[in-house]
Amino acid sequence: MIKKIIFFGTPSFAVKCLEKIIKEKFNIVAIVTSPDRPAGRGRQIKTSAVKDFSKTLKIPILQPKKLDNTDFINQLKELEPDLMVVVAFRLLPKAVWSIPLRGTFNLHASLLPDYRGAAPINWAIINREKYSGVTTFFINEEIDTGAILLKEKVEIEERDTAGSLHEKLAVKGSELICKTIKSIFEESISPQKQKPKGTEKLAPKLNKENVFINWDQTLEEIHAKIKGLSPYPGARFNWVEEQKVKVIKIFDVEIFMEKHNFNHKQVIIKDKEILIAHHSGFLNCKILQFPNKKQMRTIDLLNGNSFSKKIEVS
Repeated sequence: MIKKIIFFGTPSFAVKCLEKIIKEKFNIVAIVTSPDRPAGRGRQIKTSAVKDFSKTLKIPILQPKKLDNTDFINQLKELEPDLMVVVAFRLLPKAVWSIPLRGTFNLHASLLPDYRGAAPINWAIINREKYSGVTTFFINEEIDTGAILLKEKVEIEERDTAGSLHEKLAVKGSELICKTIKSIFEESISPQKQKPKGTEKLAPKLNKENVFINWDQTLEEIHAKIKGLSPYPGARFNWVEEQKVKVIKIFDVEIFMEKHNFNHKQVIIKDKEILIAHHSGFLNCKILQFPNKKQMRTIDLLNGNSFSKKIEVS
C-alpha cells in the first residue's frame, strides 16, 4: 500500500521542500497552509506561498483558522495519513500531530538543540556563526525539543545574509526531508533524544526592539546584525537631523577600520556616500530605506534629496 503524507507549510521556505517531495513522487494526500488574509495598505487578500504553488497540483488544500477545530481534526483523520511533515508552520496541538501512525516530523533551520525558536536563520548570521544547518525531528509537546531524526550542516560564508542563507537551507532542507521520509518508511532510522547542553543558543522572535542597531557594539557585530536582518525585516536605527528623529532601515553596508577625528555616531555625507562614524572606523551605507519610501541605493538617495550637515544616529 502506498504510504500517505499530509504536508503543513506556509512561506517560500516550505515551497522548496514541498516541490522536492512532489518531485520524489511521495504520495501527498493533503496540503495544510495558513488562511488567506488581507495585507498591505490596500488590505487586499493575500494567499500563502504554499497555496500559490499548490493551486495546480490537484491536491486538496486545507486552510483551518483554528488547528484545534473538531471538523479540521476529523478531516485529517479521515485521510488516514501514515506521516505528517511540517515546514515553517504554526505550533500544532497534540490532537493534530499525534494522528499519523508513523508520527509527525518538523524541519528546523538550525542544528538543534542550538537556535530553537522563530528566527534561527537571522540569529545564526547575527551571532557570526561559521556554520548553520537543518534538522528533522519528531514533534512533541514542547517547541523544537523532539527526538532528532537527521541533521545536515551548511557553511556560512562571509558574504551571506539572512536571505542567501535562507536559500541554502531551503535547498538542503528539501533534500533532508525526502531522506527522512524514506528512512522512516523503511524503518532504517533511530530517533535520538535531544540532549540539552545547558548553553544552547536561542533564536527568539524578531521584534521592534531587537532589530535596532546597538552602536556600542563593534563594527563587525553591527555589520553582522545588518546582514542577519537583510532582506527582511531590515536592521533599524534612529536618524537624528535638526532635532527630528526618523527610523531608518539599512540593508547593505561596507565597514572600514581606520582612525579618524569624527564624533562617534556622526553621519558624514560626501562624494555620494553616507558614512556613519564609529570608534574604530566607518560604516559605509549602501542601501537604505527612509520612512514611507522604497529601498534605495545611497547614490540614488543623494541624487534626489538634500540633508543637513549635522546628523547623528542613535
